[in-house]
Amino acid sequence: MSLRERAEKLKTDIPALFLALKHKRTPLPAKIIVAITVAYALSPVDLIPDFIPVFGYLDDVILLPALIALTIRLIPEDVLTECREQAKEMWQDGKPKKWFYALPIVFVWLLLIFVIVKAVFF
Repeated sequence: MSLRERAEKLKTDIPALFLALKHKRTPLPAKIIVAITVAYALSPVDLIPDFIPVFGYLDDVILLPALIALTIRLIPEDVLTECREQAKEMWQDGKPKKWFYALPIVFVWLLLIFVIVKAVFF
């Protein structure tokens, strides 16, 4: 599988993992890893900041795909297939159809910024 094919598959796998998080038949250990993986994938904060030469991109190149691979192994195959099909339907023209899934993450970051600003200036 080429790098381009893997990147395209990631575009489907991240939303599929999010859907698997809500699926009834996904085991609890998989749900925990899925939550960590999706939160890390969608978070603007990296474990290793990108401005650090070479090491900054290692988490994007190694850590995230490793978390995705681990999560995929923990989810039953039929559940993952069903979630992948639903994920394909969620994306149209390279953009998510249900953009409001990002709202909780935006809310958490705005709350964090508010707390920091309040602590520093007040």
